[in-house]
Amino acid sequence: MTQNTDIFMRADEGVWEATPDNNRRRVLVHTAELMMVEFTFEKGGVGWKHSHPHVQSSFVAEGAFDVTIDGQTERLNAGDCFIVPSGLEHGVKAMEKGRLIDSFTPARVDFLTDR
Repeated sequence: MTQNTDIFMRADEGVWEATPDNNRRRVLVHTAELMMVEFTFEKGGVGWKHSHPHVQSSFVAEGAFDVTIDGQTERLNAGDCFIVPSGLEHGVKAMEKGRLIDSFTPARVDFLTDR
């Protein structure tokens, strides 16, 4: 059950990677069914609009973000969260420096290819 997975992680562990949209991410923990990823954004940073087959839930750990899902935009602050159903176009803009904690089901295998 736990082979080839990362199921425990300490706060000072993990490898930060640059994202194609000039932000940073690190995979926190994962199994084939579920993955948790931390993203950091500088003020004004944009998570490009995109879609994927994974269901995504996101928690705003720090900062404020304009979050657009399927054409609807909401301003979310630290402590707020959102869900992106499979296949819907979504993206974010950091209104101040911030962090998002995203969970994906199933895991984003594409995030593991460079590890």
